[in-house]
Amino acid sequence: MFAKPDAPALLRRELMKPGYRVGPIAMGTNTDPYQPIEGEWRITRGILEVLAETGHPLTITTKSDRVMRDIDLLAPMAEKGLAAVALSVTSLTPEIARTIEPRAPRPERRLAAVRALRAAGVPTFVSIAPVIPAITDHEMEHLVEAAADAGAIGCFFIPVRLPHEVAPLFRAWLDAHFPDRAAKVMGIIRDIRGGRDNDPGFHSRMKGEGAWAELMRTRFHIACRRHGLVNRHVPLRTDLFRPPEGDQLRLF
Repeated sequence: MFAKPDAPALLRRELMKPGYRVGPIAMGTNTDPYQPIEGEWRITRGILEVLAETGHPLTITTKSDRVMRDIDLLAPMAEKGLAAVALSVTSLTPEIARTIEPRAPRPERRLAAVRALRAAGVPTFVSIAPVIPAITDHEMEHLVEAAADAGAIGCFFIPVRLPHEVAPLFRAWLDAHFPDRAAKVMGIIRDIRGGRDNDPGFHSRMKGEGAWAELMRTRFHIACRRHGLVNRHVPLRTDLFRPPEGDQLRLF
């Protein structure tokens, strides 16, 4: 893991470029923006300050309740149509949650963050991800219910993905924690990924194919209807963006 303490300054410089075209910045799609070190370095906080200052839209995906620290920035941005957040919740079973994500906040803390963000007016979703066959898939309905109870405006799920070096690490994790189910889990994963450990297709990799994936989609949609969760798109505004002023302009 590498930290980039100059990220806010680099972002400011990028936003100042004459040819910059504004579009929502998605934070957390590759690396969680609220790593434990964020409490000390406040890099994500600095990025949010730049985006708030310039009226730039963003989305945040995180598994950390530390996002509540930045409600003072996110709430005013959300009021202007500039921000939306998704909290990732993998399992409501404490033992399974600790096994899958040993250093992540407990599920109840993440759901508390959903409540806090919604109370502040921030559009907030719950990401049920990753869904692991034969390990967490039985919790689908309970997770949707928990999302609705927390006030989420919608939720979505993503089957477990095993790109590149993740696949051998995942298999080792299965052998260590679920040896009795390892073969079954990998069999279902390969079934939904066209016989491979991973599907690189841009759209298919996020939803999977085959009987298991179709069953999970059916269960998910039924649960969403039961609890009144409509997965609506939250449009974010781009017309409020104003490039940051250069250092010289700030002197006057």
